[in-house]
Amino acid sequence: MTDAPPPIPPSPILPHLILDARAELGEGPRWHAGERRLYWVDIARAELHRFDPVTGIDECRRFDDPVGCFAFTRGGGLVLAMRTGFAVIDGWDAPPRPFGPAVLADRPGYRFNDGRTDPAGRFWVGSVDTLKTSHDAALYRLDPDGSVTCIEAGMTTCNGAAFTPDGARFHHADTPSHSLRAYDVADGRLTGRRIVHQWPHGHGRPDGGSFDEAGRYWTALFDGGRVACLDPAGALLAEVALPVSRPTMIAFGGEDRCTAFVTSAHVAGEPGSGGIFSFRVDVPGVPEWPFAGG
Repeated sequence: MTDAPPPIPPSPILPHLILDARAELGEGPRWHAGERRLYWVDIARAELHRFDPVTGIDECRRFDDPVGCFAFTRGGGLVLAMRTGFAVIDGWDAPPRPFGPAVLADRPGYRFNDGRTDPAGRFWVGSVDTLKTSHDAALYRLDPDGSVTCIEAGMTTCNGAAFTPDGARFHHADTPSHSLRAYDVADGRLTGRRIVHQWPHGHGRPDGGSFDEAGRYWTALFDGGRVACLDPAGALLAEVALPVSRPTMIAFGGEDRCTAFVTSAHVAGEPGSGGIFSFRVDVPGVPEWPFAGG
């Protein structure tokens, strides 16, 4: 566990706005290597988007319920983590069909939030207590057969799910706690929970994150106006300042997976907020493993 990090020199990286999306709550960017497009969601507007960085065209689908996150499937579709449960679409224009149980159907004020697939094709998804009252958000594992297992509870906003390149370690955060958790992974189970980084109050809160192939974890600091990069032990290596205060998620893509994409949330009077930003990195990000079910 680390204490408050000492100041580090400003990064020479200058992110640029690639899509002035004006999203209410832009989240969950995922690079589709085959399509060469960036998929992302606006949770507050129940929208799924796909963006072509070459043409600048951003397509949008709207659903009846919010999509907290999603994963690509081996069959060419997507699995969506929605308000109470999961759904699959077999293609961009296909209708959603339920997949697995409606886990949160009896939990008013809760919805699914952030998630990631592991190398075995399981989808790990956290929930959020949107009312901030009972603090019993949890991390769940959706298996390819549609079964759902609650892995860990007792949180407010389960966020930042990501696996190391070998799939042997998992990170996530309970965002309001300002702490990043790490676990060892074996046979679909998590062990050895520890706090690998604790941000001081007033420095932003860890939101969505991703690993690169060097085992470094990158996280968007909500209300911190920057992205932080941590070494495998959790020490702060670098920070990349953004022109908006509420970045929500960082993921990697492009031909070499060395392009970082950062989504953000809308802030009144803040130009560019709700947009998607981009910058180059020196190490490729971990590719998005597909979900094996659906």
